[in-house]
This record gives sequence, structure tokens and C-alpha cells, in this order.
Amino acid sequence: MILNAKQPKPAKSVTTRRLWPLVVIAAAHLMAVLDGTVMFVALPSLQHGLGMTATSRQWVVTAYTLSLSGLLLLGGRLADRVGARRTLLAGVAGFACASAVGGASVDGTMLITARAAQGAFAALLVSSTKSLLVSVYRDEEQRARAVGIFTATLVAGAALGAILGGVLTTELSWRWCLYINVPIGLIAIVGARPVLPALPARPEVHLDWISALLASAGMVALVYGLGEAASLGWRSGQIAGSLAAAAVSLTGFTVRQARGPYPLLPLRVVLDRNRGWALVALIMNSLSTFGMMLILTYQLQSVMGYSALRTGLALMPFAAATGLTSVLIAPEMMVRLPPRWLITVGIALSAIGLLPLVALTPDSRYLPLILTATVIEGIGSGLAGPPALNTALRGVLPADTGAAAAGSSAASQLGSSIGAALLNTIAATATASYLAAHTTTSIATATVHGYTTAMSWGAVILLVTAIPIGLLINAKPPAPKAR
Repeated sequence: MILNAKQPKPAKSVTTRRLWPLVVIAAAHLMAVLDGTVMFVALPSLQHGLGMTATSRQWVVTAYTLSLSGLLLLGGRLADRVGARRTLLAGVAGFACASAVGGASVDGTMLITARAAQGAFAALLVSSTKSLLVSVYRDEEQRARAVGIFTATLVAGAALGAILGGVLTTELSWRWCLYINVPIGLIAIVGARPVLPALPARPEVHLDWISALLASAGMVALVYGLGEAASLGWRSGQIAGSLAAAAVSLTGFTVRQARGPYPLLPLRVVLDRNRGWALVALIMNSLSTFGMMLILTYQLQSVMGYSALRTGLALMPFAAATGLTSVLIAPEMMVRLPPRWLITVGIALSAIGLLPLVALTPDSRYLPLILTATVIEGIGSGLAGPPALNTALRGVLPADTGAAAAGSSAASQLGSSIGAALLNTIAATATASYLAAHTTTSIATATVHGYTTAMSWGAVILLVTAIPIGLLINAKPPAPKAR
């Protein structure tokens, strides 16, 4: 009878049918995200423990971020060539080993070298995670939800890194900020084999080492120039030379991608209008997020006297707002609205979130000013991030999956690096100018003036960028499947 006929089961969501691949993918990527922030609060302790100078300690963070951003594109092509699951396992294993070596460091040189190795392996695993995300979740609606959960996990991990670093450093030792990656890595390695597909190797994909060198050198020179301009001055020959070297290297990289037989990042991946502007959106989203967190960390600790742990807790509303928006709101809207509207509104909200910080003073309190800014910024980041990432990975050829994943990761990492370097330089320059013009003012007043100037510029950059993104991305939302 028809009434007794077995009815087809409705398609299950990511959370019920295909959760474990996402858990493994997010856990592996989380290692790299945590290490981008967890070491900040440990710097004073490790500097004292290893006898490092104030100048050399910055390289504990910089060695990691530069190695990661510079090798992402090569990591993506390696994932295409040998298979993303293999490169993920190699990246996680190498990252865990480098973390163990870093935790056992006996001097600053050993630690900085281990951090650079961590960044190199992080580039391999980050590229692999996004490639696997595309391969595992092929259905548009499921991918939208998976990307939302994935994005929320990473943003929450970035905010939790400060808290975790404070707890580990206070209760155990700064070394455990590195050792913690070993058990996380073991979980990811054990979980990867049974739940992640063994994607086929593509021996026809060739590796262009010259392009990798040009891309790495260009990004390193760009971030170095933007970051050191505050101390050396924009007119410094060293800064001019660094920015010129960045322009030459990145131009050479682009020419080689257009004319070389085996491009590291095929221009067809980025010249697609939707993917190209989605990558710009990822840069802006990371610039806003990382720039705000950096400025607020300085404001809360240096000006308002917060401890490292209390600072991390103060940033939790940002992580909560981003996570809830990424998981509960963005995926539902991604299948109903064109991505340009979500991305544009999200970036505009991020700009609005920076505006309350323009009113910061040395006497500012957390409530309501800073809390309001972090919540609005979190909602904007959570709304723009998932559709931007989904659009950046959408519609690529199978052989270009790793390259597209690496390109999106490089865009986010470059946005974080530029956000930190550029906004910190703007703040430092504005502080110095204010002190020169107001010789009787306090250091705290001049410092906060620099922070507010940086937030003003950040808001302007976001609003100006949101206009072409809203006009030029023309992708349509995926049609929801019948239930």
C-alpha cells in the first residue's frame, strides 16, 4: 500500500550526519589560529625566562606569522598535488613536533626557529583544511552551514587564545602555550583517517618554487614596511626600500602566474569577479578584526590596567557575537540572499563597530563603550566572513581546489598582518604627532589619541571598500534543496 511505502528520509544537516569531518577539520585549523594569539600574553614571561631582549622578543610572534603567510600558496599547491588528507596529516604532525621543540627551547634563537617551523607547517595544514572543506561538503546548503561553523570556531579560537595563554602562563608556564598543541595534534591525526576522504593525488600539478619565493618575499617586505614605519618613519630609506621590494616581488609573482606554465595561484582563480572581490572582503574582515583586537588589547592592558586574563575575558563578547552570527544567522541567510548583500552589510557593521572606539579616553570604562563596539564588530565579522569564504571557494576546478583554499587563507592572513601593522603604525604616528604638538599632555592621553585615530582610519577603509564589493559581486545564493 502507498501508505506503508517507505518514505525517503530528509537530507540531514551538517550537525547530524556529517559532523565528524568538520570537527577534525576545525580542530586541525584551530591549532594554527590559537598559536597566532596565545603567545602574546606569554611574551614577558618567556623573555625573562630565556634572557631575550625587548627587540628580539617580537620575533617570537613575527617569525610565525611571516612564515605562515609566505608559504600558504605553496601549501595549497602541495595539497592539490599529493592529496589534501596527506598534507593535512603531515602539517599537523610537523606542527605538533615544532611546538614540542619550541616548548623545550633553551634560548631565544631556538624558540624563534621553532616558531618559524610552526608557521611553515601551519601553512600546509591551513591550506589542506579548506580544501577538504570544499571536497567533503559539496552540497551548497550543507557547505553554507559547514562554513559558518568553521568560521565561528576559528574566530572563537582567536579570542580564546588570549585567555588560554593567560591561564597557561599563570598556572603552569609559558612553555605550555606551545606544549598544548601536542595533544590537539594527536586528536586531529587519530580522527582524520577514518572520517576524511583520501583525495586523489594529481601528479599533473607542478610546483613553482620561484613563484613561492616571490610571493613570500613580497608579503614579508610589505608587512615589514608597514609595521616598521612607525619607528623608522615613512621617509626612511629602509621603509621605502622594503615597500619597493614588495611591489617588485608581487608584480613579478603576478606576471609569472600569467605567463608561467605551472602557476602557483592560477589567475583564473582570482580573476573571476566573484572570487576576486570575495578575497578582498576576507582581507578587510581580518584587517578589521585583528586591528580592533590589537588596539583594544593595548587600551585594556596599558591604559586601563587590565591583566592578560581579564583582557581575554573582555574580548569574549566579540567571539560570542561572531560565533552566534556565523552559526545561526549567516548560514540561513546565505541560501536566501545574494552574498554581496551579506558581505557588504557585514563589512559596514564592522566599520560601525569601530566608531565607538573613536570616543576612547584614558578614563574610558568597559561598559558601555567597549562592550558595544565588540558586539557590533562581532556581528559584522560573523555576517561577512562565511559568505565571503564560501564565494572565494565556489566554482573552482578540482585541480585548483587547494590553490583557491590557500588563496583564501593567504587573504585572511595578509589582512590580519596588514591590520596589525598598518593600524599600529597609524596609532604610533598619531601619538608622536600629538605629543609634539601638545608638549604638556600626558603620555596616556597621547597614546589613546593614537588609538582613536587608528580606529577612525580603520572605519574609513572598511566603508570605502564595501562600495565596490557591493557593486561587483554578482553571485546568486544557492537554491535550497527540497525537504
